[in-house]
Amino acid sequence: MADGPDVVGPVGPPSPRSIRRKMTLITLAGTLAIVAAVAGAYYFAMKPVPLRIAVGPPNSDDVKVVQALVQSFSRDHYTVRLRPILTEGATASAKALADGKADLAIIRGDLEVPKNARAVATLRKNVAVIWVPPAAKGKKSGPKITKFSQLAGRRVGVIGKTQANVNLLNIILRQYGVDPAKVTIVQFSTTEVAEAVKDQKVDAFIAAGPVNSKITNDAIQASSRDGTPTFLAIDSAEAIAQNFPMYEASEIPAGAFGGAPARPDDDVKTISFSHHIVARQSLSDVTIAAFTRQLFAIRQQIINDFPLAAKIETPDTDKDAVVPVHPGAAAYVDGEEKTFLDRYSDYIWWSLMGLSAMGSIGAWFASYLKKDERNVNVSERDRLLDMIAAARKSESLEELDTMQAEADDILRHTLNCYEHGAIEEGTLTAFNIALEQFHNAVADRKALIGMVPPEPMNPPEQLRQPPRPLAV
Repeated sequence: MADGPDVVGPVGPPSPRSIRRKMTLITLAGTLAIVAAVAGAYYFAMKPVPLRIAVGPPNSDDVKVVQALVQSFSRDHYTVRLRPILTEGATASAKALADGKADLAIIRGDLEVPKNARAVATLRKNVAVIWVPPAAKGKKSGPKITKFSQLAGRRVGVIGKTQANVNLLNIILRQYGVDPAKVTIVQFSTTEVAEAVKDQKVDAFIAAGPVNSKITNDAIQASSRDGTPTFLAIDSAEAIAQNFPMYEASEIPAGAFGGAPARPDDDVKTISFSHHIVARQSLSDVTIAAFTRQLFAIRQQIINDFPLAAKIETPDTDKDAVVPVHPGAAAYVDGEEKTFLDRYSDYIWWSLMGLSAMGSIGAWFASYLKKDERNVNVSERDRLLDMIAAARKSESLEELDTMQAEADDILRHTLNCYEHGAIEEGTLTAFNIALEQFHNAVADRKALIGMVPPEPMNPPEQLRQPPRPLAV
């Protein structure tokens, strides 16, 4: 014969213990997968979130502050990071937010606020400064301007190219009964102030910005070379604030712009408005709360380089605020910001409850599927008990061997039931006792049958008849 593999019988089904081991490994793998999923979810939940912030115009103080925030957030590995989007000014920034091109924006409070904007912080307070430069030496000038009503028919220079400053001037003029159409408005940058004063191009100036704004201070210094300028007080500031909620009555403190004598020489009433950091309403409360917390945590670190950062304030959380506050910022301001466990504890608890319920349902279902197998095992155990009594009365070794083979089949099926989980260990112990009693009964009965001698065979009928007498 040629060498070859041995012929074997058909491969039997896998053992129940092997199947149970595989199920254990599958369960362990599933548990590890769930742990990995939870860890991954936590990683992505704590992953840095980039937010686009629209700010402008280029080279402005707002841009410099935002750049400082970008560097600080990145250096300290904060959760929220900023990506600046430079715009032409506050109006363009507001439009970028409204169009969804930016997540955050720095806007002026006296401009139209996008409907989807929610306040996160007040970047700074701006005041309106109106002053009349002194007449240039050697040149004639008209009557000195000391009140707003005298601006009719005059030329007013607006520092800054934004239309918002022109609108601000028009509101002030109307408050004092001056038709804006009768006032010539000229807009120019800060670098053009000195030339405008020298050439007598304008009779008065208006600037809007923080009290310590370098732009406003440089413009006032440029117009003070031939004397001390005259500052016009807005005595009706409170009335303007009543009619236009975006404005507030404010004051410019004496000496705010330096000089000797001080500029101004006394407190000057004026109106103010805010520059806001706003966010899209759809942004997560958690993200905005984290950004607000970071903003006020980093503020003290950048004050030395950017003094304007000291002006950053918390937003107005009142329901009637001009710019509604974002819920995330309100949570930070009110001290109601939630931690990771606060936010997800309910989900974790319900998940655990759900897993527990699913486990209980799965166990019940598995037990239900094994109900028939369990019932068969009960009937086999009862049969084994009946065979104990039958073995004690049996008169035949063949009958005892048959019962022994049946008991072996019952034992094999019972062990399979135990491996499949259909019966518990206590049931298996009780079956073992019954099986032991059966083996004892069979052994005792076989020994008893072996001790009894066999009955003699009956002789043939003719042998039991009496002998006949012999004939004579």
